[in-house]
Amino acid sequence: METSAKKERNGNGFMVALNKAGRYLVKNALSFTVAVMGLVHLGLVVIFLLAGVLPLVRFNCLSVIVYIFCYILCRFGHIMPAYFSIVLEVTVYTIVSTYYVGLRCGTYCFLFSIVPIIIYFGCNLYTGRNRFNIVLMLILNFITFIILYTRFSQEEPMYEVAPGFRLILVLYSAFAMVFATIFYNAIYIYSSENKLSILEKKNRQLSADAHEDALTSLLNRRGFLPLVKTLMRSDEETHFCIAFCDLDDFKRVNDSYGHEAGDEVLKHVTTMIREELPGCDICRWGGEEFVILLKECDLAAAKAKVERLRKTIESNPTVFFSKQIFVTTTIGLEENKDGYREPEEIIKKADVRMYYGKQHGKNVLIFEDAEEKAE
Repeated sequence: METSAKKERNGNGFMVALNKAGRYLVKNALSFTVAVMGLVHLGLVVIFLLAGVLPLVRFNCLSVIVYIFCYILCRFGHIMPAYFSIVLEVTVYTIVSTYYVGLRCGTYCFLFSIVPIIIYFGCNLYTGRNRFNIVLMLILNFITFIILYTRFSQEEPMYEVAPGFRLILVLYSAFAMVFATIFYNAIYIYSSENKLSILEKKNRQLSADAHEDALTSLLNRRGFLPLVKTLMRSDEETHFCIAFCDLDDFKRVNDSYGHEAGDEVLKHVTTMIREELPGCDICRWGGEEFVILLKECDLAAAKAKVERLRKTIESNPTVFFSKQIFVTTTIGLEENKDGYREPEEIIKKADVRMYYGKQHGKNVLIFEDAEEKAE
C-alpha cells in the first residue's frame, strides 16, 4: 500500500514536471529554437575546422552570431524578424555548404529541418489569408532543394571531405532534420491539447455561470426552473413544496451600510439557508429574493423547516466591519398540486403569499391564502 502510494506520488510529480516543461517550451519555443540552432552551428564550426573547410568555418561562426542576435530579438518580443532570420540563414547555409562540400555530405537536410519550423511558428504568426505566406515559403524551400540537386548532383565540390567527416556531416544533418520533425510535432500536439483543455475548462465555467448566481453560487432561474419542471413531469408521485423568501427592507441595508454590506448579508443568508435546509435546491431569484425547492416534503413538514429558517435568519446578524446587521425575511410557501402544470405557476403562488405577508407585518411565513384563512 505504502509503496503503491509512493509510486503514485512519484508518477504525479513526474507528470507535473513534464507539464511544466511542456508549458515552458511552448511559451519559449522560438527562443529555444534559436538557442539550439546556435549550438548546431557551433558544432558545425568544430566539424568543418577539423575537416579543413575554412570558408564554412567562417560562415558558421557568422551563423552563431546571427543566432545570438535572434535570441536577443526573441527576449524583447521581436518574433517575426527572428523567424525570418532562421529561415533565411538555414537556406543560405544550405546553398553555401552544398557549393563547398557537395550533396554527398547531406547538408541539404537542413532545408527539410526548417519545414516544421516554418509551419509551427508561421501558424502562430500569421492568420487568415496571410497564412498563404507559409505555403509560399514551403514552395520556395522545395524549389531551392530542386535547384541544388540539379545543379550539384554531377558537379565535384570545391572541397573533397574525407569519408569519415562526410559520414559525420550526413548523420549530423539528418539528426537535425529528424529532431526538428519530432520536436515541433510534439510541442504542436502538446499545445493543441493544452489549448483544448483550457477551452473545455472555460466552457465548463461558462456553463456553470449560465446556471449559477455569481455572488452566492446559488442556482439562478435558468438552472433552477428545469429542476422543478423535472419533478412535475415525473411519472412517480412526488411531494415537494416551494418557498419564496424575500429579505425585508433590504434597501435600508444598502442605504445605511453600503452595497458591499448588502452583498455580505446575501452571502450570510445563503449560508444559513444551506445549513438549515441541506439537500434542498436553492435559487437566487433576483435581488434579495430566494426560492427554495423542498423535495419529498408535504406542506406540514415544509412549514416546520421553513419556519425554523425564518427564525434563524431573524436571530443571526451579519457581521460587517464589527457592525451587526440584522435582517428578517418574509416567506410564502406552496405545495405542489395536480392543478399546476408549469414551475412558474407554483412559484407564482408562493410569491403571492410572500407578498401578502409583506403587506401584513413582514417577518412571517404565509402558507395559505387569505380566503382559506377566513374559512
